[in-house]
Amino acid sequence: MITIKHLKKEYPNVTPLKDVNAHINKGDVISIIGPSGTGKSTLIRCINMLEEPTSGEIIVDGENLTDGGCDINKVRQKMGMVFQSFNLFNHMTVIENLMAAQMDLRGKSKQEAYDRGMELLRAIGLSEKALNYPRQLSGGQKQRAAIARTLAMDPEIILFDEPTSALDPAMTGEVESVIKGLAKKGLTMLIVTHDMRFAREVSNRVFYMDQGGIYEDGTPKQIFEKPEKELTRKFISRNFSHEVEIHSHDFDFLGMVTELEKFGQSHYLSRRTLNHMQSAFEEMCIQSIMPHLEDEFNMKIILSCLAAKDQVEMEISYSGKSFNPMDSEDELAMAILKSVTEKIEYRDLIKEGKSEDESYTNIIHLTIK
Repeated sequence: MITIKHLKKEYPNVTPLKDVNAHINKGDVISIIGPSGTGKSTLIRCINMLEEPTSGEIIVDGENLTDGGCDINKVRQKMGMVFQSFNLFNHMTVIENLMAAQMDLRGKSKQEAYDRGMELLRAIGLSEKALNYPRQLSGGQKQRAAIARTLAMDPEIILFDEPTSALDPAMTGEVESVIKGLAKKGLTMLIVTHDMRFAREVSNRVFYMDQGGIYEDGTPKQIFEKPEKELTRKFISRNFSHEVEIHSHDFDFLGMVTELEKFGQSHYLSRRTLNHMQSAFEEMCIQSIMPHLEDEFNMKIILSCLAAKDQVEMEISYSGKSFNPMDSEDELAMAILKSVTEKIEYRDLIKEGKSEDESYTNIIHLTIK
């Protein structure tokens, strides 16, 4: 469906795309991930020529968009674009937003455009909002309306530029469910996203972008579980982990609980797993470890969310004398810990002869159920 050859895009002060090459098959659903500034949005904007490439070729369904004789507008009719900022016309009602392009570009009658628009609004649960203006919609509703407007043009390809980045978690789910439904219908889709769990669930391929190109291309299982290249591994690890430090018994407990909650929500952990994670933190750190520490200490907690499962690993490193918190006499704390974890492992770095950094001399690793 799309072939990209040696695509380059440079601006006066930066060159986000240096040499991009890809073959995108009909029906592919490709999530494009990577650090900020690696050209993810620039790539899809070049594909529909919202950005003119500096050099290289983009061939869509046999038409070379970079050829001066190509009818760009004709090719664009095969491609829809959904932006993070919705881009709805604020002076039009929702149904008018869906009808306008159908009549102007597809030559449909007003009745045909209206019927198709209402059909799509019913499909995404917005038919009752047809006569509302965009300002009367929530962020999630605006983005669903924007997707419906794109679908009204019957595109073969849809490009999504971070469609949920402007939404809060409650609204993200409703938009993602619409996109997942489209993925099952065989449309070719490229989705720039920062949501790793969504990328894993919706895609059949993932592009990790870095160093001016598609650094690694693979299935979601490969990219998220066994990436082949170093930069991909670092990026995936960083996006599924979170680190916090505690240095005093008087730390902000409520702030820490809130931070754990936000981490879990950002990775769509179930309520059960979130509760287990917080219980493990309270019983292990507060009840079992901290009573044995000096007034000032070093404690580091690293949370790792497993991309393939609703599961969290918690590694706690702490200073002070060697002691295994699982030897605690607090029977209630131990019982709670065993009920919310699958495995607990303790390491004594002093006994192992690995205590070169005196900041952390003990490590305990928990796998949360």
